[in-house]
Formats: sequence, structure tokens, C-alpha cells
Amino acid sequence: MTDAQPETLTPEQLTLERMATPIGEALIVTDEHGRLRAFNWRDYEARMRAWIARHYPKAALSEGRLPDPVRSAFERYFTGDAGALDGLEWRASGTPFQLKVWETLCTIPAGETLSYAGLATRIGRPSAVRAVGLANGANPISVLVPCHRVIGANGSLTGYGGGLPRKRWLLAHEGASFKEQMAA
Repeated sequence: MTDAQPETLTPEQLTLERMATPIGEALIVTDEHGRLRAFNWRDYEARMRAWIARHYPKAALSEGRLPDPVRSAFERYFTGDAGALDGLEWRASGTPFQLKVWETLCTIPAGETLSYAGLATRIGRPSAVRAVGLANGANPISVLVPCHRVIGANGSLTGYGGGLPRKRWLLAHEGASFKEQMAA
């Protein structure tokens, strides 16, 4: 399950593995205990590295191989097992509000979606829709912490840090329903 507690000990060593997926090269970062710390796409590598430097300034980041259970889970996910990431442990540096949003994202099962208002209601802050959207967008561990499962109130796709084509693929891959936005 998830392990999104406020950081008491920051990691000393982070390992980055690059993994080919059907929607581009994924960048997956784990700590020395095999917990996920970051996930992004190669075209957003600079942004991810800046986030890591800001949140884990004393951690050494080196390229290497993910722990086998983590690697295997991502391989199974991208080859069709939408539930393969369930149970992977993760830690993230964020505010208590962000952590609550990210933990709640993990309660949205593969194949289902939720609106931003629905997510705000789930965390007990129904009027905090905009803040929930900002926390969702600040999620450093996309795919595992499934921010792509949050869609517009009308069922349409909304922004995704990895780009709407990836969001569309991830939701379709998981069997979720959504509406395509019409071109203006």
C-alpha cells in the first residue's frame, strides 16, 4: 500500500532507471529501501531533476537498476496488468494537504475516474477544488499515484503533467471511460 508520511528522514541515495513504455521512456526513481520517490517521462526530465534537487538536496542520484519487484510491477502494468502497481511502496515530499490528496488518489481503482470536485469531497474539503487541482498537478510520482484518473466534472480529459496523449493512453489502458474534448 502507500506510505505517504511526512518526511522524517530524507533519502541518502536515489536510483534512476529509464524504462521503455508504449508511451515513451519513463524515468523511475527509488530510494535505498526500494520505495518510489519520483516518476516522470524523459521529455520532462529536467523538471523532475529540479524537483528532486529541491526536495532531496542531500541525496545522491545515480542511474542504475530498479529493485526487481518494482521493475516487474511496472513491466506488468505497461503490458496489460492495470493492477500491477497496487501495493508498491512510495514516499513523497510534500505538504500535509498534498500528501492527503496523493494518498486519496491511490484510492481510485484502475478503470475508474473521479472529478476534481469528487476528489475534494473525498478528502473532506469540498470547497477546495482548486487546491486539490494544484496538489494533483504537483504529484511527483505519476502513474503509481494515479493523478491521470482525475478528469473534468463533465467526464472530459483535463490537463496532465505528462501530456494529454499519455493521459488518454493510460485511461484507455486501464479501461476507464472519459469524453474526448471537441476541437474549438
